[in-house]
Amino acid sequence: MSDLIDDLVGIAPGSPLDALRAKRPVARSDAQATYDGLITTPADLDRATVAERAALGYWVAALSRADALAAHYRALLDAADPGVRAAIDAALPGALTTGPYGAYPEGPLSIEDEDGLHWIAPTALRDAIGSRLSAALEHAHLLTYRPRDASPDALQTLLDAGWSTDGVVTVSQLVAFTHFQLRVIAGLSVLKEAI
Repeated sequence: MSDLIDDLVGIAPGSPLDALRAKRPVARSDAQATYDGLITTPADLDRATVAERAALGYWVAALSRADALAAHYRALLDAADPGVRAAIDAALPGALTTGPYGAYPEGPLSIEDEDGLHWIAPTALRDAIGSRLSAALEHAHLLTYRPRDASPDALQTLLDAGWSTDGVVTVSQLVAFTHFQLRVIAGLSVLKEAI
C-alpha cells in the first residue's frame, strides 16, 4: 500500500523500508486517512477552505524547511489559489528563523527561555490573503517556533479574525498533523539511507 508519506520519502513497494512500514499497517493507514480527511476530502469546508488547508500545510512545512512536503502542499495551494501561494511565497523569507523560542513559567526550566522572532503578517500579505488566513499563519508560526508561548489569548486572536471555534480546532489539527508528517518523513528518510 502506497501513501503520501511513501511517495515523498521514495519508498518502493517491496523495499526493506516498505516491509518495515508494513509492520505498522494501522499507523500507515491512519496517517493517510488523516491526510485525506484534513486535506483531500474534508467533510466540512466551512471550518477551513481547500486553499486555507493547503496554505497552512505549505506554511508549516516551509517554515520547518521540509522541502518535499512543502513542495507537495505548495502545488496543492497553487491549484487552489495561485494568488495566495504567491503572497505566501513573498512573505516566507521574512518568517524563517530557527527556534524554538519562548518562555517557561518561572522555575527550573526558565534557564532555557530564549527570545526570538514574534512574526506578524506583513501588511502586503494581510492585504493579499485577508485577516482570517493571516491570523492562522501567525498562529502556525507561533506553534512552529514558539510553542511554549501558546495561550488562550493566541486562540482568541483566531476567533477575533473570524475563525469559528470548530475552525480554530481545524487550524490546530492542520498545524499538528503537518508537523507529524514532517517528522515521520524525516525519520523514514534517515532509515532509508541506513538500510
